[in-house]
Amino acid sequence: MDQSQQQQQRTVAAPSSSRSYQFHPARAAIVDLFNLYLGRGILQKPDEPIRDPPNKSQKRVHAPVRDLPPGNEQFIVDFEKLQTQLGDPDQLRAITESVLISIVLQCSNHAPRAEFLLFALRTLCGIGYVNWDTFLPSLLSSVSAAEASLSQAATAGSAATTSSSQSLVPVVPSAHGVGSPGPSGNEPGSVTTLSKSLDVSGSVAGQTVRDNAVRNSQRVRAAAINSLRQLSCKIILIGIEFNLKPVTHSEIFQCMMSWLVNWDKRDLGTEDSAGKTWRSEKALAEWLRSCLEVIWLLVEVGKSRVPFYELLRSGLQFIENIPDDEGLFTLIMEIHRRRDAMAMHMLMLDQHLHCPTFGTHRISSQTTANVSAEAVTHLRHSPITYPSVLGEPLSGEDLAMSIPQGSLDWERAVRCIRHAIRTTPSPDWWKHVLVVAPCYRPSAQAGPIPGAVFTSDMICEAIIDRIVELLKLTNSDANCWQEWLVFSDIFFFLIKSGCTDFVDFIDKLVLRLNGDDNNILRTNHVTWLLSQIIRVELVMTALNSDLKKVETTRKILSFHREDRTDPNNPQSVLLDFVSSCQNLRIWSLSATTRAYLNNEQLLKGKQIDEWWRSKGERMMDYMNLDDRSIGMFWVVSYTMAQPACETVINWLSSAGVAELPGMPPNDRVMMMQEVSPLPMSLLSGFSMNLCLKLALQMEEALFVSQVVPSIAMVETYTRLLLISPHSMFRSHFTRNASLLSKPGVTLLILEILNYRLLPLYRYQGKSKSLMYDVTKIVSAMKVKRADHRIFRLAENLCMNLILSLRDFFSVKRDQKGPTDFNETLSRITIMTLAITIKTRGIADADHLVYLQTMLEQVLATSQHTWSEKTLRHFPSLLRDALIGRVDKRGLSIQAWQQAETTVLNQCTQLLSPSAEPAYVMTYLSHSFPQHRQYLCAGACLLMQGNPDKINSANLARVLREVSPDEVTANIYTFVDVLLHNVHVDLQRGHGLEEILSKHDANLAFFFWTHEMLPLDIFLLALIDRDDDPHALIIAKRILERPELLQRINVFCGNRGNPEHWLCTQVFKRNELQKALGNHLSFKDRNPTFFDDIAARLLPVIPLVVYRFIENNAMDTADKILTAYSSFLAYHPLRFTFVRDILAYFYGHLPGQLVVKILRVLGLSKIPFSESFPQYITHTGAATCPPLDYFANLLLNLVNNVIPPLSSSSNCSSRSGSMADILNSSARLPHGKTPGASQPGPANASEGQKAFYQIQDPGTYTQLVLETAVIEILSLPVSAAQIVSSLVQIIVNIQSTLIQSGNGFHGAANGVGQGSVLPTSPSGGSTDSMSASRSSCMNTASFVSRSGYTCQQLSCLLIQACGLLLAQLPPEFHTQLYMEASRVTRETWWLSDGKRSQGELDSAVGYALMDPTWAAQDNTSTAIGNVVALLHTFFSNLPQEWLDGTHLIIKNLRPVTSVAMLRVVFRIMGPLLPRLANTHALFNKTLALLLSTMVDVFGKNSQTPVPVEASQIADLIDFLHHVVHYEGQGGTVQSSSKPRPDTLALIGRAADSLRPDVQHLLSHLRTDPNSSIYAAAHQNTAKTNTS
Repeated sequence: MDQSQQQQQRTVAAPSSSRSYQFHPARAAIVDLFNLYLGRGILQKPDEPIRDPPNKSQKRVHAPVRDLPPGNEQFIVDFEKLQTQLGDPDQLRAITESVLISIVLQCSNHAPRAEFLLFALRTLCGIGYVNWDTFLPSLLSSVSAAEASLSQAATAGSAATTSSSQSLVPVVPSAHGVGSPGPSGNEPGSVTTLSKSLDVSGSVAGQTVRDNAVRNSQRVRAAAINSLRQLSCKIILIGIEFNLKPVTHSEIFQCMMSWLVNWDKRDLGTEDSAGKTWRSEKALAEWLRSCLEVIWLLVEVGKSRVPFYELLRSGLQFIENIPDDEGLFTLIMEIHRRRDAMAMHMLMLDQHLHCPTFGTHRISSQTTANVSAEAVTHLRHSPITYPSVLGEPLSGEDLAMSIPQGSLDWERAVRCIRHAIRTTPSPDWWKHVLVVAPCYRPSAQAGPIPGAVFTSDMICEAIIDRIVELLKLTNSDANCWQEWLVFSDIFFFLIKSGCTDFVDFIDKLVLRLNGDDNNILRTNHVTWLLSQIIRVELVMTALNSDLKKVETTRKILSFHREDRTDPNNPQSVLLDFVSSCQNLRIWSLSATTRAYLNNEQLLKGKQIDEWWRSKGERMMDYMNLDDRSIGMFWVVSYTMAQPACETVINWLSSAGVAELPGMPPNDRVMMMQEVSPLPMSLLSGFSMNLCLKLALQMEEALFVSQVVPSIAMVETYTRLLLISPHSMFRSHFTRNASLLSKPGVTLLILEILNYRLLPLYRYQGKSKSLMYDVTKIVSAMKVKRADHRIFRLAENLCMNLILSLRDFFSVKRDQKGPTDFNETLSRITIMTLAITIKTRGIADADHLVYLQTMLEQVLATSQHTWSEKTLRHFPSLLRDALIGRVDKRGLSIQAWQQAETTVLNQCTQLLSPSAEPAYVMTYLSHSFPQHRQYLCAGACLLMQGNPDKINSANLARVLREVSPDEVTANIYTFVDVLLHNVHVDLQRGHGLEEILSKHDANLAFFFWTHEMLPLDIFLLALIDRDDDPHALIIAKRILERPELLQRINVFCGNRGNPEHWLCTQVFKRNELQKALGNHLSFKDRNPTFFDDIAARLLPVIPLVVYRFIENNAMDTADKILTAYSSFLAYHPLRFTFVRDILAYFYGHLPGQLVVKILRVLGLSKIPFSESFPQYITHTGAATCPPLDYFANLLLNLVNNVIPPLSSSSNCSSRSGSMADILNSSARLPHGKTPGASQPGPANASEGQKAFYQIQDPGTYTQLVLETAVIEILSLPVSAAQIVSSLVQIIVNIQSTLIQSGNGFHGAANGVGQGSVLPTSPSGGSTDSMSASRSSCMNTASFVSRSGYTCQQLSCLLIQACGLLLAQLPPEFHTQLYMEASRVTRETWWLSDGKRSQGELDSAVGYALMDPTWAAQDNTSTAIGNVVALLHTFFSNLPQEWLDGTHLIIKNLRPVTSVAMLRVVFRIMGPLLPRLANTHALFNKTLALLLSTMVDVFGKNSQTPVPVEASQIADLIDFLHHVVHYEGQGGTVQSSSKPRPDTLALIGRAADSLRPDVQHLLSHLRTDPNSSIYAAAHQNTAKTNTS
């Protein structure tokens, strides 16, 4: 029904909320008219209170005499008479609505009057005097105000009863909602009268009578509210039949939801003595049913006044006390059903298995939008999230605290922590995720921490699990001392961080070891572990002043076990005496606990003292200690750390001191003589307390003492930091900032960082902050004259730091202004960005936004342009930004030609053999900087291939006296002029070889004869001019010079083993001039430690190889790698270099060069597959390895990279027979080889490796994962063949594994495609099984090697495959998308036109079940496996590379069935939440999904079987939810709204859809007359404007 034409012509203005209408003449007349028809006479004045008689004996009953009200049919006639008598019809309408609202509030509990009001509303609406779009919101607002007033009155009345003998219900002021004026002089106030008429007052005797009176008052008030809601719903039901505006529908819906959600509020009644709340069940049922009727009308599919999605996010389904109403129960069940269907599209298949593997350097930031300013400071990386009931990823400490122990979410969290403890990821990761235990948290910290997903209880459980796991491994006679050492480091870090309650940890550990695992504590490892942390402040507090200190101490002592396995083994000696050490420490802590100590162990401490007096106090040769002495010294480190520390320092200084040679007599410097550094085998057993003391004392000797330290002291110090990276790390610039003013200290710190601790800083996640600190030194020193050594070392360190970064970074800490980089560092930064973006992608959307700003900052200080050959290999993002850059090299040559005459005249005077040395100062004082930058170029021209023609002393002195920045400028102009002169000489008819030989002599003068210029900078400048054909030729000739190769050989000979921590011999200090050359060593008295002019080339050689490959000079690159392979072994990040260069040039490298690149690694130390070498050295035609090779590669990832599952994980077998195997403790530790069948050479797997053994890449999981990446990138076959093999394994993995373990068990259970279809559209067909067998996939030992059941292993192999593919370059991703699309398209039941829609929908639901669930029934499908593979691939993919996922949709189009449409949404839907912070990519993905919907439901689409729009209700709900999620930038709130441009996008797509589907999306449009969301935007805009 439509409202009349008359109403449509009236102004739709809301009634004024002011009091202007109260005194309007029309108001009294209208009120009188309504009173007449309602039968309400004016019996008393409106302000006269209703008085009760003083007592019941005087009470009389009077029957009023009044006329009956006129008939309803007369009302319209009387109202029209008023209409003709009064003025403006708009004012009359507003007054009428106001009066109606007041009367509704007064008469709602009077049935006949309520019926008349409904009649009057219909009548007035018919003549245009009720505008529903203004009346209904005003009515609902007034009703809410009235309910609030009644609630306040009820509360006040109850409180007054308990404190006064007379109950006085206060007069409640009238509440006026929107368009609800106050009471007039001749009309009883609406809310006031309602309150007064229900008031219970007067003097009553006795507390019981007063309680009953208040209770009766509450009951009456509850009845009044129920009747008011009932009448309001009836009015709404009338109004909803008209064409209301969307905003009105929205307000009605919100009000109905509020009533339903809060239906059992206690302010509607009060509890009686039995504790039960009184309600009028009948009245409640009536208004509740009416309310439900309103809701069903609002979400009615045919009308869609409000989208059903609003019910899904309303929270109605979570009300705790559901009333006994079938209608409400039905609605809640429907909400649950549709919510589950919608949430499925938000979640990836097997999402509960997605967990950090720590196989990459990257920490993905998962920031949450729209958080408070206070919360921003506490934002942290969320390694996992917990899905909400709507499928949204949630995090936060309060959420984590609510997760019940033993739940699937709990197991997932603990699984993540267990894996972190096993794999020891970066301490930076731990600092992002750890939360201080509540008992240690400062009271000043308010509220929970957003982003936190772990609790102290989760961390405590994971720590205990690891202890139990190591105890079981120890009891199996495995040599796992290294595992205990690695764990003790992280255990110390976790306890010191206060992330778990120590007392609670001890309690739980005792329960665990006395419970199910009561037989595994047979050694003293736990006692040793606790002795490591006994000096931590939190532990000392627990043992000294905590209320439970005695009980805690007794429990700690209960872990002691006698350990006398091998009295001469160092570990056994330590474990034998460690209980005594612990007892002695506890004895010194508190007198109250001494009674519980073991006297035998205290007496045993005397043996330690005796040994120490007999041997330890004397000077000992630690290089020749026997095993027992090593063990005893370890024991001493736990009992007498300070004497042990002094002994170590004495050992290191035992050779005495000597005078630094070459110093003037009045400036003597003393230097420690060299000894052997402490070996790692000895340091590894030191107590953490001793290590900390040693580090502090060594820093005093290194950075404060006036004596130059020995290399042994420095080397031992760095070994201490490397052996316990979690506990011992310290930032050297922060700790020693005050000492950096001393050049010697600055040089030493820079050498330590550049040549020893670079990988440690990368592992710690501190490379960026260190880069900022070093850049400050570079910026400060570059203009400082005659101070080249510190500058060049800092510059070289900064180059190494920039090249080590493999994640996006800011070039300035504050991200503002131009960078402090010089020209060289700017060029290195661009190259690093190119490698990072191309080989690893950009992880975060915010980084994509910042990229352009970063480039502007870098290029602001650089004049360089990159050659077309270099840009050709750059990623498109970078190439597009740089390709338009103006080439200024021509201007540089013009500037040289203009200055050439002046420069040559100055050089002739300065550099002639007869020039006076004093002229140097004249030249420096009177020459211009623009001329001085051509000094080297001028000198080169004067030489003409004969260096004897110039005064080398003067030239060298000038280059030393100018600033480092001027030397750098000289190098770059030297290169430009050199290449220009080559062309000039060629034009003059000289031969190329003659020209190059002349320049070889000139360059030898600068670099070998007089060592005037830094060769590393010159080589970088030269290869950056690869646009000139002679630049790389000259670079090649320099690198092949015998002088340089000799220098490299000397360096390698002096340096010894590249793994410096293994060196036990005495280090030989190189002379300063021999190490650094004349230019850098001039007048410097500080000796070198590790620095060498040859070592400065380590970051340069890889870039030279890059440049040769870019220019297709593959043979030259091969020769350089061959000549410098032994030198590159000293590169701190050579593993990363190999991985990145293979990825950067994938598809462009010949097989022979690939092999040369791999040999840089030292193949015996890398865990390559056993058969890998035969595939890369195969001389015949390239053949793809069999499936068995790829399957073993994935199995290795499952065993060493994918977090292990526990026995309670969702992937576990239902039989329970494998419970012991399923437990993560049954898994082999990283690197343990389960027999000869384990892939990879045996010498690469010798137990868990310490950090110092795998500094690059940093963790064992990274090593295994990146090794698999290197293998894939090195195979001489195409990406398409590799991806096809991997997908083929995944498609058939369950059936293949089941066959290998149980014969043809899978086929016998109907897994084949031809069995029962389409109910069972499995991918494990007998055809595909036979195909896999024919491909030589031998899986006989697969399950036994994994420690998992077939079902678990199949799901984890899918996870491993997705993780591996996500690390490969985009060429592989394209092939994956094509292969996944092919498998999906070729699923026969999707293209079977004879199947009904119901059958296909059933098949799709069956096929897209999570593989973990499907595997349990052996009903996995090909398409389900492929989608799960894509989802785990997506979850590991950087955000930038997600753009390529659209190829899947493009390959699947045109979509011709709802079944295929569901598959598309199931694949791509879970991506949309992740893209919520990348608006452009989100809209692009959304547009493609909508295009597939148009394919099926377009106006011109022809589907084989007609499909109703209601069959995709879940997809419609999903679209509503995901645009709200994106609009909010996170979890959908009640105030969330879609973005206007997103609504516009959907609206454009909807125009191509069928009308019935368009209707379902009507609210996702920009028209405020049809969309509640567009109307909300319009209202917000109006509010902001006003």
